[in-house]
Amino acid sequence: MKRYQTMSRLYAPTLKEDPTEAELVSHKLLLRAGMIRKTAAGLYSYLPLCWRVIRKIEDVIRDEMEGIGAQEMLTPIVTPGELWEQSGRYAAYGPELMRLKDRHDRDFVLGPTHEETYTDLVRNELRSYKQLPVTLYHIQDKFRDELRPRFGLMRGREFIMKDAYSFSATQESLQQCYDDEKAAYARIAERCGLKALPVVADSGQIGGDTSVEFMALADAGEAELVWCDCGFAADTEAATTKVPVQDGPGHGELRRIETPGTHTIEELAELLEIDRNATVKSLCVIDAEGKPVLALVPGDHELNDCKAEHVFGSGYRMMTDDELKGYKLPKGSIGPVKLTAGIRIVCDESLKDAHSWACGANVDGYHYVGVEPDRDFTVDEWADLITVAEGDPCPKCGCGLHSARGIEISQVFQLGTKYSEAMGATFMDEDGREKPFLMGCYGIGVSRMVSAVVEQHNDERGICWPVCVAPYEVEVVAMNVNDDVVWPVAQKVTEELAAADLEVLLDDRKERPGVKFADADLIGVPYQVILGKKGVANETAEVKVRATGERFDVPFGELASWLSERVVPARA
Repeated sequence: MKRYQTMSRLYAPTLKEDPTEAELVSHKLLLRAGMIRKTAAGLYSYLPLCWRVIRKIEDVIRDEMEGIGAQEMLTPIVTPGELWEQSGRYAAYGPELMRLKDRHDRDFVLGPTHEETYTDLVRNELRSYKQLPVTLYHIQDKFRDELRPRFGLMRGREFIMKDAYSFSATQESLQQCYDDEKAAYARIAERCGLKALPVVADSGQIGGDTSVEFMALADAGEAELVWCDCGFAADTEAATTKVPVQDGPGHGELRRIETPGTHTIEELAELLEIDRNATVKSLCVIDAEGKPVLALVPGDHELNDCKAEHVFGSGYRMMTDDELKGYKLPKGSIGPVKLTAGIRIVCDESLKDAHSWACGANVDGYHYVGVEPDRDFTVDEWADLITVAEGDPCPKCGCGLHSARGIEISQVFQLGTKYSEAMGATFMDEDGREKPFLMGCYGIGVSRMVSAVVEQHNDERGICWPVCVAPYEVEVVAMNVNDDVVWPVAQKVTEELAAADLEVLLDDRKERPGVKFADADLIGVPYQVILGKKGVANETAEVKVRATGERFDVPFGELASWLSERVVPARA
């Protein structure tokens, strides 16, 4: 007979009030429902209920990975620093990489991801194209020393991730591995009860030229994304489009005008009685080599930090006030005309078709109108610099884009030869030539998915777990455990439901009904079987559907089949 769990023995210390440390709904509810507990900033213990959810998510992942031929294994969490030096990421990754030394003074890292480990693993074992393709994966704890860990499991320092790595001989083979993983990730999200969009993404520290993220739509999501009815979707870090830009005043005739007290784009647009889109914003940065750059973008758009890193180098920064003074750049009146020598000018590509710019004159309290690039100043580089916004044209169909927020739950990458070339990982092709592996990388934030599910499935009373990932499928709530009427029936019903292969939680605590109902709603088991004296007398249980609040009177003799008909098809 299948065993069941009793509330009196379950370690799930629930809380009545929202913890002050929690901001997001998922963080509050996971703490209140006794599913996680904070050990230190960004470090959480997964209590029994949460661990059951995580195991169910992992089971879905394993099932889908087996379906596409990926092989599960496990590598160490601690990775030799020399492997990261070989790939070039030891210094480039930044302070998020937790570095440590052993007793012999050798460098190691706590792996935030394992491209180096897997590349090292196969480079002396996979020697022929006949052995390829191969996809290997593991589900493992990772560590990133986040500057500001927050939002519970959403952005922790230690977290659980499934990461897979494919090794191929040809681009066609890599594309197939990539497509298989991408399709599996879509199914995993759906099977775990998540509404997620595949969006074009930036590859970040992982590298590679092609990447797609799966974003679980949620108002609390950290990521911003844009999408179109035609099917296009992209993270704003990676989205690109050509923004229509209006010509400013001046009709192309350069003219300096007095603009006292005007220091922002909003103030300039109001003074000139024009749209912000007809102005040009000047941003002063110091690139990765320590050299000054003036970045020019449409006045109604923002500089995209991720894109800026690609242009100005990792570690670029905005100029300090002292540096602005040193380069004779007055705040609020900066522009490209008569600029201090030695400052590189980089303009957003959207400005190429714009004429008669309105921008700063590099004299406090003055601006230019009628500015014309090439005539009045020289553009050193045109680049994609801006963050795409709602209403901008879709790059596929030209219609206006919609905006949303999302939680990144997974991402797939085509790495190409980024790691295999750097680390000397090669195979022999069919012509007898040594070639570097073509690699793919595929990650899922397992613990983050728990938060994403809660963000999408909750109400004012607590969590509403989908059956597919719920810690238990049915909770039996015995109104009275101190009598010889309700309690024996509750035990019998629980045993019958467990025997019917349902996952059952029995509330056997000597608590008031109100406490039991509140905890049942907070924990969020999908079906509640409520047993009181009146129902027992009629041999009927009241069944509450947690997600909808619907209630049904079900005879004891039909209870197991009634629940099985609803639970079993909803399992992942």
